[in-house]
Amino acid sequence: MVCTFAAHALAQDPAAAQPAPAQADPNVRVDPLQPDFTLVALPVTLRMPVNKLDFRVTHRFTRSLGRGDFGDLLSDFFGFDSGAQIGLELRYGLVEGTQIGVHRTSDRTIQIFGQTSVLQERDGHPLGLDAIATLEGADNMRGQLSSAVGVLASRKVGRVAAVYVEPIFMFNTNASPADVVEHNDTLMLGLGARVRISRAAYLVGEVTPRLWGYQPGEAQGSVGIEFRSGGHLFQINFSDGFGTTLGQLAHNGGINTDSWFIGFNISRKFF
Repeated sequence: MVCTFAAHALAQDPAAAQPAPAQADPNVRVDPLQPDFTLVALPVTLRMPVNKLDFRVTHRFTRSLGRGDFGDLLSDFFGFDSGAQIGLELRYGLVEGTQIGVHRTSDRTIQIFGQTSVLQERDGHPLGLDAIATLEGADNMRGQLSSAVGVLASRKVGRVAAVYVEPIFMFNTNASPADVVEHNDTLMLGLGARVRISRAAYLVGEVTPRLWGYQPGEAQGSVGIEFRSGGHLFQINFSDGFGTTLGQLAHNGGINTDSWFIGFNISRKFF
């Protein structure tokens, strides 16, 4: 009887004794309408897979494309001969639906951020919804400190576009002395869209009007074209300012509507 039982066990299909494979993280798959974690400077509702990384470089040339005549612009090679403000960003998937990261620009501004997913369209909800919070400081966090809380709402339009509405409240945007400050905080509204024009090419645009509080200069706006190849994304953009952190968008804004600057973003997903 013992021999019969042993023979029956050995005759079983070996594959049946193996544990079921773990389900792949759906956040690893490319979202064709959200190929990256930002538009130009604004964050989006794309989820980061757990324990994965994304690295991004932002680069804004500081020569206005509208300065001088075409000969002056050509002699400066369309601004590429000028200085630049550069940013480096690393983000990490902390737990399911939550990502954290740090972004540092060459003017020694550091932004630390956390973002968590509340709703996802793929789960049957009418829109994507994330909450975001940041802490930002000048002079490597030794200067003026400011923080932000906000909501990122997204909606996909068919198979061709994703649109975003992002109300964000920024604390302590005004560095003026307390006795001359009228407003110390800023409420801004991020508006943006990404339109897919081919399998791996997109048009992007965003604007960040300040609705209340401290709001120097103009609202920063940007347009760009980008191309995706595997885990890489390369974007060429044009902006009326240099801001790439939420604090820079809120308390610097754009230079003016007549000054536009060429720049680019490069991002790499490590998954």
